[in-house]
Amino acid sequence: MPVRIVRLGSPRAPGEGTRIGTVRRPPRGVPREQFSAQDWYDVWYPNLAPGNDTVKMAQAAATPQEWAAFERRYRAEMATPENRHSIALLAALSQQSHFSVGCYCADEAHCHRSVLRALLAEAGARIVD
Repeated sequence: MPVRIVRLGSPRAPGEGTRIGTVRRPPRGVPREQFSAQDWYDVWYPNLAPGNDTVKMAQAAATPQEWAAFERRYRAEMATPENRHSIALLAALSQQSHFSVGCYCADEAHCHRSVLRALLAEAGARIVD
């Protein structure tokens, strides 16, 4: 019953469960009633997405040092009480429910979801690769 970390818009895995979009903006050009049917997400949860300036840092990161700076900033955003509680909730739910969290980025290694994966693991989440 673990959580999956996915690319939004990709085909769903069997038994994936509810898909949670941790992005700041809905997919462009997709009617709201089609988000789930087109494998974007079932629930939009922008609270766990990086802030706009932090997203720009990630997009501009061309060196390991710049990526590390992005990661520090995103981790700081996720350290607020509200976000810590959200991560703890998802970690607890991963012990008994099937669900996934994701973002649009093609490369998880250069996406906030790689850091979110680590944060969930640090909080005790069961994660499927």
